[in-house]
Amino acid sequence: MNFTNEQMERYSRHIILKDVGVKGQKKLLQSKVLIVGTGGLGAPAAMFLAAAGVGTIGLVDFDAVELSNLQRQIIHLTKDVGKPKVISGKETINEMNPDVDVVTYKEWVSSANIRDIIKDRDYDFIIDGTDNFPAKFLINDASVLMGKPFSHAGIIRFQGQTMTYVPGEGPCYRCIFENPPPPDKVPTCKQAGVLGVMGGIIGTIQATEAIKYILGIGELLTGYLLTYDALTMEFRKIRLPKNKRCQVCGENPTIKELIDYEQAVCDLKS
Repeated sequence: MNFTNEQMERYSRHIILKDVGVKGQKKLLQSKVLIVGTGGLGAPAAMFLAAAGVGTIGLVDFDAVELSNLQRQIIHLTKDVGKPKVISGKETINEMNPDVDVVTYKEWVSSANIRDIIKDRDYDFIIDGTDNFPAKFLINDASVLMGKPFSHAGIIRFQGQTMTYVPGEGPCYRCIFENPPPPDKVPTCKQAGVLGVMGGIIGTIQATEAIKYILGIGELLTGYLLTYDALTMEFRKIRLPKNKRCQVCGENPTIKELIDYEQAVCDLKS
């Protein structure tokens, strides 16, 4: 592919980087990243990936924009309240960078559709921008079973954490957190609150990991959990061992089909 004069100017700060250059920018324009959740984490991740020139960005979210979202979900504006988040996100990205093909999936992610969503454009990298444990375990298991790298992250109050999974190179999310906690055991952001900038800090790190993976540069957070405390302004990088007994990526995996934990919980209560 040949760059237009506009693209040469748009991506000039990438092109002069030794580790990116014209070749790396072409890789970004030809790459495909799926973002599950266009909220506090997914919003900044999507905006920076779009600005970087990631050619295809998939947005998965069933929700509509609410006024309370605007404190942290920077891809949405006041005029977007009531609009589906994936549409609001697509419009913002297209306004920012017309090079990007934004694919929208206005649906709840579940065991019934996540494989098809990932296969739809054969995404290169997946970003978990969700805010609930059933979705996080579902994204992990689908990524592992389909051999897809992904970035996990979570934020609450003044804390955040993130890790990267690359097939065959380190532990998955389930290696560390074997099963979802009981319902209502861990408060959500809606219940406990979250400092608005937390999504920007951690979501931008997720975007960085996706870009580094696509370009094949630097060291990923594979085998590490990066934690951040905004009150003390401290980052900690914790080494994570691979769990040989992991139910999905261990030596003798027992999970071979995807699980909808929310449905399983309902079944147990019924």
